[in-house]
Amino acid sequence: MPVSSLPSPYGIGTFGKAAYRFVDFLRASGCNLWQVLPLLPTSYGDSPYQSCSAGAINPYFIDLDMLCEEGLLQPGEYQTLDWGKDARRADYGLLYRLRAEILRLAFSRFDRGGEAWLSFLQLESPRDYAVFMALKTRYSGAPYTEWGEFARYDGARVQAFEKEYRDEIEFWQFTQFEALRQWQALKTYANARGVEIVGDMPIYLARDSVEMWKYGKQLFLTDAEGRATAQAGVPPDAFSATGQLWGNPVYDWAKMQADGYAWWRRRIEEAFGLYDCVRIDHFIGFVRYYCIPEGEADARRGEWRQGPGAALFCGLEKKKIVAEDLGLVTDEVREAIAQTGYPGMKILQHAFGGDADCEHKPSNYTENFFAYTGTHDNETLFQRFGRMKGSARRVALRDLKRECRKAGFRAKTRTGKRVCESILRLLYFSRAKAVLFPLQDALQIGREGRINSPATVSPENWSFRFIEEDFSAELAKKLRVLSIESKRI
Repeated sequence: MPVSSLPSPYGIGTFGKAAYRFVDFLRASGCNLWQVLPLLPTSYGDSPYQSCSAGAINPYFIDLDMLCEEGLLQPGEYQTLDWGKDARRADYGLLYRLRAEILRLAFSRFDRGGEAWLSFLQLESPRDYAVFMALKTRYSGAPYTEWGEFARYDGARVQAFEKEYRDEIEFWQFTQFEALRQWQALKTYANARGVEIVGDMPIYLARDSVEMWKYGKQLFLTDAEGRATAQAGVPPDAFSATGQLWGNPVYDWAKMQADGYAWWRRRIEEAFGLYDCVRIDHFIGFVRYYCIPEGEADARRGEWRQGPGAALFCGLEKKKIVAEDLGLVTDEVREAIAQTGYPGMKILQHAFGGDADCEHKPSNYTENFFAYTGTHDNETLFQRFGRMKGSARRVALRDLKRECRKAGFRAKTRTGKRVCESILRLLYFSRAKAVLFPLQDALQIGREGRINSPATVSPENWSFRFIEEDFSAELAKKLRVLSIESKRI
């Protein structure tokens, strides 16, 4: 459940009352894990995997009603605004235009003399984000490469800017102060009710980011001026003749090795201040990564290079980390994950293609995996099986029936909803260490519930939202029965 997908009358899900009601729903359902998408700020394309900061929290998630309860807002100042007509979709354009102004109003009434606030001002990561956003505001949202004298980070020049634009910088620090305070209160509430939070950490950072601007030459492959000399992606395959050009800057692993991967280890430690467990995206990129020269228009001329492997995680083995090992999983990748001891991932949607040896089939699972019906990048179950026709559908249903028999029950496949119910039941009864599913798959929501279609930019990506009626007592009861019968509660 992405935070952005929670119900809210103010355009997007927040850390407010609906989030607390969702935790209560999880408890009633016998579910003790809530996995979120990255909490990071979004920019062009609205993806939380392309953020301007590796550690900031999206200001959109600050709950306005809670600010009102603090005395920082009046109901009429935000409740009467047009936050979008479609309760099922977040309108990021509206959010971009409205949310910052409402937060600025709240900041104008905020007491800046409190001890907690004064201590927060000293933290480096929120300050870096705040300075970056203050400069971005000054330059009308342009990427940092277009910031004139600030395009290259200069400590003395930035220090002078901080003195002149103190209020603007403190406003952006305020957004982080409030977001963190609200999130920690929500997490405490969830933990007290037996629900742990699974966070999500993107492996790569956006090109227009705090880290690239301030630490570019220390962290990434760049020239002497700090300009990227390589970009991330994946090579051509059966799905794309030109590969995928992601455009993210590529890490300089040799430099990072010199200080024991200090930046990465600090990033992981800070993540555990927000979450109980962390899923690290594209884990195979730590073992080997595809490096494409800067200036290439597609991914055909890249090359594979070796990453740090398990060495980066030495000493972190006891952390609750999930390795997202989807994609081209070589023996080298399997060995590195085995060295860390982290559970990998299995996706049930990939299990029904007729291959008896498919590692995503529950009958082939070992225990050290987190198994999913699908991820944010997949179709919903109802969408996937609804569009299947002919032999592909017959093969998939035959596989499903066989897997269900092995799990000790009979699959129901007469309707699309029955298929979804059988797959969810199969997930629960698998040997996986933990099982997770998008709530869409329990509700049998179709195409409209898909979170993201990779390699596309669309208003439909990252915008789907639930409504209060989706968290019904009837659904909670069904899931609780599944939890009890499968002995997962």
